[in-house]
Amino acid sequence: MIVRSGSAHYSGLGKDGKGHVSTQSGVLDKQQYGFNTRFEDGKGTNPEELIAAAHASCFTMALSFGLANAGYSDGELDTTAKVSLDKEGEGFKVSKSALTLQAKVPGIDADEFAKIADDAKANCPISKLLNAEVTLERTLL
Repeated sequence: MIVRSGSAHYSGLGKDGKGHVSTQSGVLDKQQYGFNTRFEDGKGTNPEELIAAAHASCFTMALSFGLANAGYSDGELDTTAKVSLDKEGEGFKVSKSALTLQAKVPGIDADEFAKIADDAKANCPISKLLNAEVTLERTLL
């Protein structure tokens, strides 16, 4: 089993609070987050963009391996994930992760590409983690 970690520290409460988030690898080291970075345009990060980056990278890697397992050895994959945070009652819910993919894979036909991409969307570990609708828009160039 592989275990990765992240951590967060928050000083103050509610809108006046300020947080910092870090990752085990050190790629994020006390990066600022808080109300203004989540609900406004403040400098720093927020949980939804971190989930979006995780989903985009996980899906893209899963697709890369799916294409390689199908016998393809060359290509380029570019994915964007847009994570939606919606009001739900008194709180909020991550309701959707919309993946947008542009790909160049020499020699693949659209039907085979769609099958492999849909499998990657359904089976990448972050897709499985999310308790939200996960969508995929594909563009094969």
